[in-house]
Amino acid sequence: QVQLVESGGGLVQAGGSLRLSCAASGRTFNSYAMAWFRQAPGKEREFVASISWTGGYTYYADSVKGRFTISRDNAKNTVYLQMNSLKPEDTAVYYCAAQRHGTGTSRGLSEYDYWGQGTQVTVSS
Repeated sequence: QVQLVESGGGLVQAGGSLRLSCAASGRTFNSYAMAWFRQAPGKEREFVASISWTGGYTYYADSVKGRFTISRDNAKNTVYLQMNSLKPEDTAVYYCAAQRHGTGTSRGLSEYDYWGQGTQVTVSS
């Protein structure tokens, strides 16, 4: 069992930056691929970025490529999402997800085993 707790969300102006964190419980964090998803009001939850258990492989949605960076620190059981050049369309609740023995390439919601409660990101124009 893995519990995930996101933090770092908030209100930022367009063009600004935020860094989200996701702290995971459990001693086997480094065996999980991790990902970030987001859900805007009235829309389906969508994939944002993922990272392999080693951190050596990362994968991004086209909408955030070049602006967002996912990383992890297995010693701290934490995964991060650095978000730069934020746009109003990035406004959403951001969720952290964990996939047992994953490769870091999965984009589907059903492929992830554990989810956090989400953190709100609001980008004003």
